[in-house]
Amino acid sequence: MLQTLIDAWHALLDIPNIGLYLTLGWAAYLIGLGGWIVLQKREPVATLSWLFGLALLPYVGFIVYHYLGPQRIQRHRIRRARSKAARLAASDTQDVIERELSQLGLATSGLPPSTARDVRMLVDGGAKYVALLDDIAAAHTSIDMEYYIFLADRTGTAVRDALIERARAGVRVRLLVDAVGSGKTPRRFFAPLADAGGEVAWFHPMRFGRIWRRPWLNLRTHRKIVVIDGRIAYTGGINVTDEEDERLRPDAYRDLHLRLDGDIARSLQVVFVEDWAYATGQSPVLPPPPEPQPPGTFAVQVVSSGPDSNWEAIHRLHVTAIHLAQRRVWLTTPYFVPGEAAMMALTSAALAGLDVRLLVPKRSDSVVVTYAARSYFDDLLAAGVRVYEYGPRLLHSKTLLIDEHLAVIGSANFDHRSFRLNFEVSLLFHDARVAGELERTIELDLAHSPRVRDDRARPLWRVRLPEALARLVSPLL
Repeated sequence: MLQTLIDAWHALLDIPNIGLYLTLGWAAYLIGLGGWIVLQKREPVATLSWLFGLALLPYVGFIVYHYLGPQRIQRHRIRRARSKAARLAASDTQDVIERELSQLGLATSGLPPSTARDVRMLVDGGAKYVALLDDIAAAHTSIDMEYYIFLADRTGTAVRDALIERARAGVRVRLLVDAVGSGKTPRRFFAPLADAGGEVAWFHPMRFGRIWRRPWLNLRTHRKIVVIDGRIAYTGGINVTDEEDERLRPDAYRDLHLRLDGDIARSLQVVFVEDWAYATGQSPVLPPPPEPQPPGTFAVQVVSSGPDSNWEAIHRLHVTAIHLAQRRVWLTTPYFVPGEAAMMALTSAALAGLDVRLLVPKRSDSVVVTYAARSYFDDLLAAGVRVYEYGPRLLHSKTLLIDEHLAVIGSANFDHRSFRLNFEVSLLFHDARVAGELERTIELDLAHSPRVRDDRARPLWRVRLPEALARLVSPLL
């Protein structure tokens, strides 16, 4: 076999002007692929990174970019629930920051401000799974569930079996899982749920014979959404896996989730229904609303983003909120790979004298991301940002705390992938009670997080060079 390949290569080299043909082919490939990339109109740094990287991969680069490069997709929207042309009416109870951020969320996501009657902050998976299983058991009409990771372990089996019991009782159960995040879970694991009358769908699965079709690999639903009876909702950062249950594993992720009761569940259901319709090919139709109840006292708004929109809604929300801050900016994220706008917002706030704190894990589950995040520390420290690394477990919560009344909690990391490639969802709270509880949660984590010092040891080969290399590829992460 090897000799055959060698003979074929020698025969190829014997073709007259083969070098010229290869050069012309490479040039045509580079011009064609380069033009395709340039027309995407992305950030110049990311565009140049792709151009230089793929120029070194003749022909193979086309396949790489086809499956992993930036992509835009079109999806049907529930137009009655989303109205991007609308503007919010001014309210005497809203301050300037609240009005501006609410209008930004409406314009970019199409989802208006809403309310919740009750908000429970669930720290770590143990608290989340107990509450979720209780609410599933009490469901009467419908359960809509969407997760990035849903594994066939003890936690996943417990949730699946709870759904099976409700499906057998006549409750409409719909489960949407991401094909990449839940790739380790065999399809047969969900067969008992389907047999009980539940519906199961996979987001962007790879289908045999259709591997050429875009997209299937790089665009993922990173959302965690549960809506029960159109009234109770869950969202945040915790997936369905033993890896996020501290009762089962001492190294379980440190994470945060929310349980909400009220009208806000309807907005999360809009996001789920559109994802479900896109994944299944069905028409996006909202089920009838639950019986009207008095509005809640918690002001909250759903902000969703994904590659089906050019606005990068959650990215804009973070950057705008940081710019509007007057006293403090506290950010927690497991993946910190900011773009220029986000980095400028954080450093500007610190230079202006605000209390700016960044909490990240000491070690992420990706070595490259860990080094990439640390490559930004010097600039942050020089501007006055206080950086902390959480050490006991892997910090996985994604939160932003602004002043005393504004909090953003959701599924989105502070990185390029979450802002541009993933389908994400966040909740924007204008409420001092939620902000105060988030402050106390972050303070507990800060107590276990050594502060990063600007005089820390940074040897060239073990620290500075790996950080620089990781920073170089950070636009592609």
